[in-house]
Amino acid sequence: MPEIITTLWNSFFFQPILNGLIILYGVLFHNLALTIVVFTVLVRMLILPLTLKQLRAAKSLATLQPEMAKLQRRYKDDRQRLSQEQMRLYKERGVNPLGCAVPTLIQFPVWIGLYQSILLTLAATPENLMSLSRHLYPSLTDLRALVPLESKFLWLDLGLPDWTMALPLLVGVSMWVQQKMMTVATEDPRQQQMNSTMQWMMPVMFGFFTTQFASGLAIYWLVSNLISIVVQYFVTGWGLLTWFGKPLPGKPSLIPAAAGNAADSEGSDDTATQEKPVKRQSDGKSGNKRKIGRRSR
Repeated sequence: MPEIITTLWNSFFFQPILNGLIILYGVLFHNLALTIVVFTVLVRMLILPLTLKQLRAAKSLATLQPEMAKLQRRYKDDRQRLSQEQMRLYKERGVNPLGCAVPTLIQFPVWIGLYQSILLTLAATPENLMSLSRHLYPSLTDLRALVPLESKFLWLDLGLPDWTMALPLLVGVSMWVQQKMMTVATEDPRQQQMNSTMQWMMPVMFGFFTTQFASGLAIYWLVSNLISIVVQYFVTGWGLLTWFGKPLPGKPSLIPAAAGNAADSEGSDDTATQEKPVKRQSDGKSGNKRKIGRRSR
């Protein structure tokens, strides 16, 4: 069974990524960093339909926040019933809350294949070169003249972690911005706590990975994050991202607006319901005064 999995992995993920990377390297002036950037753009273009679906799912979740808030207040003491009603609401509106994670999950095999490809294409020992030759497509004989690839770019050795910590910092910051823009506003305290945890956990986790893995993979993560920020901006705006508490200029945010309108509408309903009893009480008092006046006459 493990041999079958290895064969499938090599055939459908590792070898296409490896050979595609070497082909791009030969076309792009033997510049490995530029090759990784172009490779990242191509991968993100391929999964763009899924990315747009992910962002639309986030927008749909935002529009459901008013009704979700009502359900949370109604069933605050019955967590099981609350979950059932939330799933019913998702089903009725055609919203998949797990749809936001699909593009990230699809990229995991790409990350692993790219990491293996970078390390193998930078092979310097005869043993590694022999291993590399076994994964090259026989029909592409010119590829053998391109290996091993040149790993130097600026101060970086793309086969090693960035010792200056510049790339880990950039990866962490860009992922934090992306997470902030994707976060959906909610009134549920537990969901707020989960969102806050995820917003910091993912950047810290990927920033740490960048300190351990080849800096070529860090370039992929950084470029991928920047592309996600641009696409997210044109679909939903800045989301919950602010600058020292002030909204950012440019495209207005769609996600907080939905939550804000919900809070306003709920507040107006509560105000209306509070005003009606007061009006009835004043009418009752005026009626009593009229009766007393009649009796005194």
